[in-house]
Amino acid sequence: MKSEDNKAVPKVHYIEITDAHEGQRLDNFLMKMLKGVPKSRIYRIIRKGEVRINKGRCDAKRKLILGDLVRIPPIRVAEEKELISAPAYLTSCLKRDVIFEDNAILVINKPSGFAVHGGSGISTGVIEALRELRPESHFLELVHRLDRDTSGCLIFAKKRSALRTLHEYFRGDGVKKSYLALLDGRWEKKKLIVDQPLLKNVSQGGQRMVKISSSGKPSKTLFKQLALYQGATLVEASPYTGRTHQIRVHAAWLGHAIIGDERYGKTEINKAFKRRGYKRLFLHAHKLQFAHPVSGEILRLTAPLPDELQALLDKEQSLKILETEPKRSEDF
Repeated sequence: MKSEDNKAVPKVHYIEITDAHEGQRLDNFLMKMLKGVPKSRIYRIIRKGEVRINKGRCDAKRKLILGDLVRIPPIRVAEEKELISAPAYLTSCLKRDVIFEDNAILVINKPSGFAVHGGSGISTGVIEALRELRPESHFLELVHRLDRDTSGCLIFAKKRSALRTLHEYFRGDGVKKSYLALLDGRWEKKKLIVDQPLLKNVSQGGQRMVKISSSGKPSKTLFKQLALYQGATLVEASPYTGRTHQIRVHAAWLGHAIIGDERYGKTEINKAFKRRGYKRLFLHAHKLQFAHPVSGEILRLTAPLPDELQALLDKEQSLKILETEPKRSEDF
């Protein structure tokens, strides 16, 4: 049978559920399988019994089980949009900068300057580039996010069961995170916990900002001084909560914003560093510790500083170097 535009109408087909989709709701599964089909139509074919699981009628909220056989009726799926290839530099980084990988998870050293996913005018993010690079992967999802200009440890799940477990870790205290940041000026304290609530999406001059506010969400970050330089301080920042721009806003609250922070930093200081050839945010997701979602083994993963960040530190005249590798018990 042919349609008016002379393209074949799809036939009934059956999909056996693997661990890539185990635990997913039927409606969400169909939306992913039938991209371009309106949600209203997907719910209608479920309601009318055209979609069946193991030959029986089913509810949209029904969670899929390993081995389920899902019947999908003939339905026209919108043609895929022309693929927009990922930038060559991003692709090169994704191939080269793998920190850890097995059959359940993948951890990369994300480069600065790339959003973790597309949207809001961004055609290709890290996850889209990774899927393009690995077309054979049946399941590949972001576990958490990093700001566009932040580099470092970024986790992906290769199984839905691993994704669920890792999401539980992030909602609780199952993941310990450590960032390296270069603050403007000399921050003389050795250690300080900033416990200041953050309010998201406050408009300032047409730009969405995060600010410290009593009406915001509880937010806590531990800052440790690692090294003092002529006009900057290298710190380790360990967030106890995971709010948007948390480390950046808390650093600015200290009176020592992160070098290269165009949103919360000091314009004149950022310009001075740009004149020296430095153009990015000095914030790097350095270390992660969590239990492997399948084996339970404790993973301690480290993302080396990118060359441009290390080069900046090497150029600075060090006045005082403290312990750059905290003891394991203090580290995590």
